[in-house]
Amino acid sequence: MDELRVLIHTIHGLLPYKLPSYMKMMYFFILLCILVPSIQQENEEANTFAECTDGYEWDAERQHCKDINECLTIPDACKGEMKCINHYGGYLCLPRSASVISDTNTDQGTAGAPNTGVGIDPRSNPCPNGYQPDPQGLGTCVDVNECEYEMDDCLPSQECVNIQGGFHCKCPDGYRKIGNECVDIDECRYRYCQHRCVNSPGSFTCQCEVGFQLASNNRSCVDVNECSMGAPCQQRCYNTYGTFLCRCNQGFELDNDGYTCNDIDECSYSSYLCQYQCMNEPGRFSCICPDGYKLLGTRLCQDINECESGTATCKDQQTCVNFHGGYRCVEKNLCVEPYIQVSDNRCMCPGSNSLCHDEPGSILYRHMSITSDRSVPSDIFQIQATSVYPRAYNTFQIRSGNEQGDFYIRQINNISAMLVLARPIKGPQEFVLDLEMLTSNSLLTYSSVLRLTIFVGAHPF
Repeated sequence: MDELRVLIHTIHGLLPYKLPSYMKMMYFFILLCILVPSIQQENEEANTFAECTDGYEWDAERQHCKDINECLTIPDACKGEMKCINHYGGYLCLPRSASVISDTNTDQGTAGAPNTGVGIDPRSNPCPNGYQPDPQGLGTCVDVNECEYEMDDCLPSQECVNIQGGFHCKCPDGYRKIGNECVDIDECRYRYCQHRCVNSPGSFTCQCEVGFQLASNNRSCVDVNECSMGAPCQQRCYNTYGTFLCRCNQGFELDNDGYTCNDIDECSYSSYLCQYQCMNEPGRFSCICPDGYKLLGTRLCQDINECESGTATCKDQQTCVNFHGGYRCVEKNLCVEPYIQVSDNRCMCPGSNSLCHDEPGSILYRHMSITSDRSVPSDIFQIQATSVYPRAYNTFQIRSGNEQGDFYIRQINNISAMLVLARPIKGPQEFVLDLEMLTSNSLLTYSSVLRLTIFVGAHPF
């Protein structure tokens, strides 16, 4: 009977203080079924010595069977949200909200309930709920840290916060309490981010569109200056909001890839850019002129007057004659027998010389130059009588050199006429025309010739 009283008292001490009566009865029977075999085991130890029942192991040093703490030796002894309570010969899986009162005077104690005074029978505890007597025996009540000794009933999603005389279950940052559960807050619903928001359990992150980067507040997005960060523009880069643009220098055009600059062949766009020939260069073009010409401005070609520039190499007895694209050194004395030279470029045939009877009385030498493919009809040279005789009538004609009919004479009045180009002539060519003026009166007819050398240039300029 004494042993039964002790057993009942022990079971009563292990029951949670605040449990309802029906749960106390249930736990009473559970503990009774577990502890009765333990007492029987102790009574049999004297006879078994080295043999121990389930839940015990032999202690060779003390020569008796000692309890096995299954809560420490069995991994995950209790599943779900249950906590493991060790006792003699076994263990219990109880809700975390259950309070277990242990006998602090025994050697074994209850595993998981440290000897802190927390297990004091509340009926003999002079301190209010949530407090315990000072373990140092100062006669005061100190707060019990329910969170430290897992005496709280907080859910796994909650955090236990110890307070004086109790505890508080709160949700971690980024969660809110709905009923008894902590539910993740979807911060992206509240537009915390300027561009894109990515929600995560208990938190969120902000992301920016291409061309932007997160500001120091990790929420706003600021423009990225791609031009200063090595944008792949070949020539010029312009930063814009969220992106950049590539541009090319003058004379280049942007490729379809948006980055590369290709040279523009200006010469292929028009044949009128240059008077003679267009030369394409990277980013630009230039005009060139043929030999005997120089560039006038940027596109026109102008004849070089070698006779005036001093580049001609004529001898002293020669005269330099310039024409389009070149020059000619002509002898100063062109008179041939029976003609004699009377002045520069002028020859006379003396009337006293019988050889002069059928020849023009005088020959005057002149030189001129025209361009190739000149438009027609075109006046190119005017003939003017130098001597006028009273009651004389002058007529003009082409005496020789016009076998192809390229020229004709248009008489202006009695003393002058115009040499006209009748059809286009391609150069380079050279014509020698004898332009004759016949002077007639009632007594005689006199012939004088202007021997005109025409140089036709190779180009229309």
